[in-house]
Amino acid sequence: MSNPEEILRVAAKGDGVTASGRHKAFAAPGDVLLADGTLERGPHHVDPPCRYFGKCGGCQLQHLDEETLARFVHDRVVFAAEGQGLDPAHVLPPEMSPPRSRRRASLRAINGGGRPLIGFTEAGSHKVVDLRECHVLLPDLFAIVDSLRRYFSRLRGKYTIGIELTLADQGVDVGLSGFMPEGLEQTEELLDFCRENGLARLTLDHGYGAEGFWEPEPVTVTLGGIFVALPPGAFLQATAHGEAALVDAAREWLGEASQVADLFAGLGTFALSLADGRKVTAVEADRAAMLACRTAAGAARLPVEVQHRDLFRNPLRPEELVGFDGVVLDPPRAGARAQVEQLAASDVSRVVYISCNPSSWSRDAALLTAADYRLEELRPVGQFRWSTHVELASLFVR
Repeated sequence: MSNPEEILRVAAKGDGVTASGRHKAFAAPGDVLLADGTLERGPHHVDPPCRYFGKCGGCQLQHLDEETLARFVHDRVVFAAEGQGLDPAHVLPPEMSPPRSRRRASLRAINGGGRPLIGFTEAGSHKVVDLRECHVLLPDLFAIVDSLRRYFSRLRGKYTIGIELTLADQGVDVGLSGFMPEGLEQTEELLDFCRENGLARLTLDHGYGAEGFWEPEPVTVTLGGIFVALPPGAFLQATAHGEAALVDAAREWLGEASQVADLFAGLGTFALSLADGRKVTAVEADRAAMLACRTAAGAARLPVEVQHRDLFRNPLRPEELVGFDGVVLDPPRAGARAQVEQLAASDVSRVVYISCNPSSWSRDAALLTAADYRLEELRPVGQFRWSTHVELASLFVR
């Protein structure tokens, strides 16, 4: 039988780990893992604020105090860098988004024995946790869950409905997949639901893409002080706090750059904020997001050129990067190896790499440092509070 051991750190998937490598779910540094596998709580182990913690798969770290939660975000980023032999000159304290600040979420609704169950899925399961409280989502966003529960209570038979919630400038944007109203009565009830809840928009997707059902006025989000059309399902940073932390880092690091390329630009989260006193070329593969960014920049008379291009299959080459003294890239979780290889061969002096995956970022970062870039600064960002999902901003200088 094993001897009692102290939990020293929290691993990437949220388990506590001892010096000998033993793992224990929901353990905090300073806890003691006893011989029988039970935990003796230490000074950093707190009572989780949500009654569903441990069952709901939305959070993994509510048992950590604030200091330890921030340390987890910091360490995830720093350990990823060290794993690739990277040595950042400066690592800033992590930016931590507060509770109840998440402005987008993906939920599921199922018929649970004659009543709708709506929430995140259980950890390691397809079962839905019927949430009656959530300490992560913005209150305005979570309020729609109860309204949806009342509406779905009229439905009969088996169903699984995907729910996408986003807070837009006009209110809550709701996207439902796997559901279409049947007949005039159900359609009118759904229209009443939209009116009564003041929805900004409701889209329905029955397998062929989102179709507009309700949108009293064009739905927008504000990026860099500019109103930008929000296409259904478009990517948006999880919290306004996290977005501000990432944008502020890019603006600070590219302060003296006069011509910047924003790669994987999306709706223009960085491009529209960076276009104050400099020229920006924004490149994005998603057509709807690209058009929204182009239209917003044009309406605001910003010096932003927007290009439609798949940077995975057709990255900007070194000769196309001539003249740019700064690049910001914010790729999907898989990283941007093909584009980073081209950047490594270019003469760009500053690269700001925003990432939602420290593992893929560190592999790409190693390519840049091998090409004589220096990792000057790292800023961990904890947008997904109490989750093992960590983001970062990084600056590479040649």
